[in-house]
Amino acid sequence: MKGFPLIISGPSGSGKDTLINELVKKDLGIITSTSYTTRKARKGETNGQDYFFVDEKSFRKAIDNDEMIEYVKYENNYYGTPKCFVDEKIKEGKIVILKIDVVGADRIRKLYNDSVSIFIMPPSLETLKERLVNRNTEKKDEIILRLEIAKKEILKSSDFDYIIVNNEPEEMVDTAVKIINAHKKMNEGK
Repeated sequence: MKGFPLIISGPSGSGKDTLINELVKKDLGIITSTSYTTRKARKGETNGQDYFFVDEKSFRKAIDNDEMIEYVKYENNYYGTPKCFVDEKIKEGKIVILKIDVVGADRIRKLYNDSVSIFIMPPSLETLKERLVNRNTEKKDEIILRLEIAKKEILKSSDFDYIIVNNEPEEMVDTAVKIINAHKKMNEGK
């Protein structure tokens, strides 16, 4: 079976990490791509596992050397996806999860016409605000900014192959597994 990129996108706090963590636990041939970022590591994050935490000079060098599939500046920090890792794993028949913003998702879809894109939709903006407040990782002004960004991201959700409303994490994961299995079946023999 030929692998493919699996794009997971949605507003901050929508449940992307929960979905990805649960999908990786299942025996579906899925691996995650570790992105580069210039932001500081949060408590509990590990360099090389959650992200590759680099300085801005190193990040810009990777861009100049065309080593990124996509990158974006978000809240004064850069985030980007390394190209060689993704290409190598797809050739090995792996499904490579790319947790990416809506702009990066557009670029991935153009580069990989066999990609599958899923947008994780919060049940409401109020629920999203509660999730952001409850995870206690951002200051009040950062939460306000993330909610404004979320409104813009939600407007782009129709560009995705699938939209999953995260009312209940188990349902979200079950729906994503069905989507992945359907695409694996379509890719058999390719």
